[in-house]
Amino acid sequence: MHSLTARIMQLLWGRFDSLPESARPDARRVLDREPEIASRFDTLLGPTFSALRTRIHGDYHLGQVLYTGSDFMIIDFEGEPARPLAERRQKRSALQDVAGMLRSFHYAAYAAFFEQVSGGAQPSDVETFTQYWHRWVSVAYLQSYLEIARSAAFLPQSDAELKTLLDAYLLEKAVYELGYELNNRPDWVKIPLQGILQTLQAV
Repeated sequence: MHSLTARIMQLLWGRFDSLPESARPDARRVLDREPEIASRFDTLLGPTFSALRTRIHGDYHLGQVLYTGSDFMIIDFEGEPARPLAERRQKRSALQDVAGMLRSFHYAAYAAFFEQVSGGAQPSDVETFTQYWHRWVSVAYLQSYLEIARSAAFLPQSDAELKTLLDAYLLEKAVYELGYELNNRPDWVKIPLQGILQTLQAV
């Protein structure tokens, strides 16, 4: 996580002047808070967590969930393609997949936002609803997940442990996404930048 963060922050510094003007304030805030990002990851180093590691999807997001008309199917269990195979095969916390889906809701909301804005809508008219939808769906998903899986051995049994792990994985995923967007879709860099800042602001 530290290595990923250092690499992506260096990339963000290098691409700063080419970012969309609207993304630069958030980019500056993220760069200024790099030490805080690292310290959030350090919270994983101290305690021994009660949750067991297991095999996970590794690249879990809305694009991997198909609706058949009567049920849902999950596809593509090969993990994150950009990661080495040995890393993808390691047992991990199931909360990494939960974090991936929560980040996917953020992307879904802003994909609709960008479509509305490109169609002529004013950003201020649609962004409040975009943020509301993202938060509402995220809360509904997490509550349902925990209601069903809360007593499973692959989840920590204390709320403090769960929050520590989930926050770290959300932050790691957003940092990873930032690198992807800087290299592939600079116009979308706002999404992971906001994801990083929102996770840092969470109490």
